Amino acid sequence: MKRKLAVLSASVAAAFLLAQSADAARRVRHHSVPAPAPQQRIACTVLGCMPIPPECRPVAGKTPGGIPTGYDVIVCPPGKFPW
Repeated sequence: MKRKLAVLSASVAAAFLLAQSADAARRVRHHSVPAPAPQQRIACTVLGCMPIPPECRPVAGKTPGGIPTGYDVIVCPPGKFPW
């Protein structure tokens, strides 16, 4: 009688462990990936390189004759000052 109970207990335990391992293999873990932070834009003007507000945008600077100066010009909507 004790032997039958031991065999039954062992088979129940084995079935339980087998079911647990099969369930763990099927389970898919989804790791949340944080959203990337928006990149800070930088404009290099005659005054130096500086971050610009999100509402503004850098534009290539040109002389009155249309030749590129190599510097950026910060263009903002009306009423917004870049710094």
